[in-house]
Amino acid sequence: MCTKAAWRVAILATMLGACAPATAGPNAEAMAATCAACHGPAGSSLGPAIPTIASLSTDYFVMSMKDYRDGKRPATVMDRIARGYSDEDIAGMAKYFQKQKFARRPQKTDPERVKSGRALAKKYCESCHQDEGRASEGVGMLAGQWLQYMEFSMQDFRSGKRQTERAQKDKFEEVVRDKGEGALIDILHYYASVQ
Repeated sequence: MCTKAAWRVAILATMLGACAPATAGPNAEAMAATCAACHGPAGSSLGPAIPTIASLSTDYFVMSMKDYRDGKRPATVMDRIARGYSDEDIAGMAKYFQKQKFARRPQKTDPERVKSGRALAKKYCESCHQDEGRASEGVGMLAGQWLQYMEFSMQDFRSGKRQTERAQKDKFEEVVRDKGEGALIDILHYYASVQ
């Protein structure tokens, strides 16, 4: 007969295992399945604070995971999770996630901010985030990404916490100099609204 404490330990171990790196060999799909507990089925997030990683370019996925692993990108748990994967594991998962469809989920955005953000994104962001933010070669996928996650990321860029993507900080500062702080939020509302 199990005690309540034993059940709690078993449940906690199961929950932690869902976010831990898989160790059952080089099967990228099996390793990627461990990401579903947080990042959603096939990498399409169901929650506003966790990014969708489906359809990311392999280069961006690899860079992100290595930055987490090497402490160059702020994280709550990804820094610890990323340390459990080899470079080969990360490359395999990157290929798997690039092939997955980005499931864009409806979210609440401000129509006025979306309208303003569309024009601002075209001027300041389109050179890297092409096709309304759907193209993600070497950069993050913005179209339909969760607004709350993008707000967190923007704060990390602006504070300099994301060490390998410093050009993004400069771009944010250019927008603020030209159009003011609210322009950044307008841009994020626009990208969050793209389906």
